[in-house]
Amino acid sequence: MKRRLFSLLLLPALLAIAAEKAPEETEPLAEAILAPNQTTVEVQVFTATRVPAMPPAATAADWSATAATLRRRVLDEVVFRGEARAWASAPGRVEWLDTLATPHGYSVRKLRYEVVPGLWLPALLYQPDRLTGRVPVVLNVNGHEKTGMATPYIQERCINLAKRGILALNPEWLGRGQLLEEKGLDHYRMNQLDLCGTSGLAVFHLAAQRALDVALSLPNADPGRVAVTGLSGGGWQTIFLSALDERVRLANPVAGYSSYVTRVQFPALDLGDSEQTPSDLATVVDYTHLTAMMAPRPTLLSYNAKDNCCFRADYALAPLVQAAAPVFRLAGAADQLQQHVNHDPGHNYGRDNREAFYRFLRDQLLGSAADFPLAEIPSEAEVRPAEALRVPLPADNHDFQSLALQLSSNLPVAGQPDRARLRAIVRAPVYRVAATAAGSGREGGADVSRWRLRLDNDWTVPVVELSPPGARSTVLLLADAGRAAAGPRVRELLAAGRRVIAVDPFYFGESKIAGQPGLFAILVAAIGERPLGIQAGQVAAVARWLSRERGLGPVDIATEGPRTGLIGLVAAAFEPDAISGLVQRDAMASLREVITGDLTVMQRPEQFCFGLLREFDLPQIKALVAPRSVTSL
Repeated sequence: MKRRLFSLLLLPALLAIAAEKAPEETEPLAEAILAPNQTTVEVQVFTATRVPAMPPAATAADWSATAATLRRRVLDEVVFRGEARAWASAPGRVEWLDTLATPHGYSVRKLRYEVVPGLWLPALLYQPDRLTGRVPVVLNVNGHEKTGMATPYIQERCINLAKRGILALNPEWLGRGQLLEEKGLDHYRMNQLDLCGTSGLAVFHLAAQRALDVALSLPNADPGRVAVTGLSGGGWQTIFLSALDERVRLANPVAGYSSYVTRVQFPALDLGDSEQTPSDLATVVDYTHLTAMMAPRPTLLSYNAKDNCCFRADYALAPLVQAAAPVFRLAGAADQLQQHVNHDPGHNYGRDNREAFYRFLRDQLLGSAADFPLAEIPSEAEVRPAEALRVPLPADNHDFQSLALQLSSNLPVAGQPDRARLRAIVRAPVYRVAATAAGSGREGGADVSRWRLRLDNDWTVPVVELSPPGARSTVLLLADAGRAAAGPRVRELLAAGRRVIAVDPFYFGESKIAGQPGLFAILVAAIGERPLGIQAGQVAAVARWLSRERGLGPVDIATEGPRTGLIGLVAAAFEPDAISGLVQRDAMASLREVITGDLTVMQRPEQFCFGLLREFDLPQIKALVAPRSVTSL
């Protein structure tokens, strides 16, 4: 893919490659080799330059064909992979429960609906008491509010819609509201499904899609007047569902998303959860594409000028409008793409944002009806406590972990282990190495050399080499806690007369990412790369550099911990010449431990490599290392 340059990235930091030498008393393993935040800047450039650009379109017909292709590709290549395709074709069940009557012209009906077999979500339908003929329907999707459907502003919006004669459906979001205590529905656990080769994103998409099915199944629902709206994570659901499902006729995402390029520039604010940054989405579309795919359907982009969470108006809104506006103009619908900037404090869907939605709804779906109230109808006194809105669910309701346990029970699929296939799944590059000396000295009778290894002009890997007199062999050492914490293992190896090459690959030690490291890992996967492949590719490249260019012959790998244990094993599997064997300490015995241990992608980012467990567990990978030895300590 052709790379693009982005001037807003922190390019000056790329020029500061030479790190300052630490004081003399600094431990040789801990002395800095890289410039401050160097790996963070490198991953920003690596990801931003791989985000797809908007495709050209000369006519409305061109764009219509492009949008149709993009919808198909997102669904086929990203969402409905593995078992998710069967989930999508399964009949969705709906069970209607009790109704809460009110004296205010509407009622609240409780229901639950099946998202995938065995996983049910609760929902509330706010229904006008007087319904004649077909009426508009609004799907109100929630964000990360802990109180979910019981959140006051969400109730007030749904009540206001019902008082205006509109059907308002409000489904609970996975892991929020009454599902908040279900840790198995934590969004960073969806990647357990990815490991099995089934898209975790599919659960989120089907949750919204089946809610739309429910809304359109209502006897009075008008299929020509269907809207979706929500804040934050609800804003993400709004654009993702609406762009992919043309049954949605109007969308109003509120402070809910930004381009991946924007997210790279504001990583502390915008990188988003696993469902917003799913594996391989950015090989097909960016959020600029999803916005443009709404054309010519009415779309109101609402953002907050004083947002204290994420997606602030001043940086998030303009790139989306700049990308989508030309497409809306091509479609002859320039006025259908509108924007609203709210100036109230915080991350909100408050009264001003709600009234902007009511106005857009009236103008775009209701023919500017003169009797449609634009001002909020006061409803604070009608807000109900969470317990009153609680919807009973099956006791054995599925979650991400239970679905992953079910999927993994017969994995990996039978087949002959294949080195090329393993490399393809982890998408490991074959890096070229350019080495730069970064200082030398002597410590405890061993010669110490420091190196900066530049790999394909993408990554810089810090290396510390410690050589005792008359070293007989070489060990490449990786540690979960980073090289600076590997002193005991280094001393043990030096005492055995072995040369030690201590390396911090991507995401470890000096190569850690500032802030929440797992967020950049899922972005790396979203652009079609895999953190595990990058890491294993780096380790294999260091081994080749030592073996061939340094003339040290094949090297052993030693690992400390379950994360580097997997990285070292994968590197050894597809690098048979430069790596002579592997010694693992505290390594996993099976990839299923990721699922049985109920881990999240934030804890061990590289271990959620899409589809790895479907074809390879650790015994199959070890078989590719044979006849070289793999020893576990």
